[in-house]
Amino acid sequence: MTKSEFLKSLCTSLHGLSDEDIKKSVDYYEEMIDDRMEDGKSEEEAVEGLGTIDEIKDNILEDIPITKIVKEKIKPKRTLKAWEIILLIIGSPVWIPVTAAMIIVALVLYLCFWIVILWLYACDFAVFFSGFASIFGAFVQNNGFNTGLFYAGSGIALVGVAILLFFGFTQIARGMIWVSKKIGLGIKRLFVGGKQK
Repeated sequence: MTKSEFLKSLCTSLHGLSDEDIKKSVDYYEEMIDDRMEDGKSEEEAVEGLGTIDEIKDNILEDIPITKIVKEKIKPKRTLKAWEIILLIIGSPVWIPVTAAMIIVALVLYLCFWIVILWLYACDFAVFFSGFASIFGAFVQNNGFNTGLFYAGSGIALVGVAILLFFGFTQIARGMIWVSKKIGLGIKRLFVGGKQK
């Protein structure tokens, strides 16, 4: 792929972003290609070394807030006609509550996602605290040496389990954050790309 083909394809794949963001991204990759060509690579090698258009598009989308993408997408490209404004006003008792409900459901799902992570760490803290409480109980109980030894052993086991759970829950949290980023990137892709009209 030549430099001009690559830049044209990149520009098309970013349709839906603001003109400023598209120009900034295209200029950046154009400069990268020029730098690689100055280092002695051919035009095709310089373009090929950048990766695929989809990979580059994903990298660009990760850096742009979703609110900016949505705002650019819903910004009217022309002024509304009188009959369109009237239809919007007449339909507002339907589309405003539906839109609000969709936004609230999305926010609740997002909040639940983070509550699960918080819950995992709260459970781990409870196990860890229970272990220390059991160890402390081994010294203050009055039921004999064997009971104290059982409490101490249980407490040490609980502390060990809590440490293992912490590492496991941390991996789960990282996985959930990774999934969250991928979902966010997928939502951004819905608003960006395609051919210009």
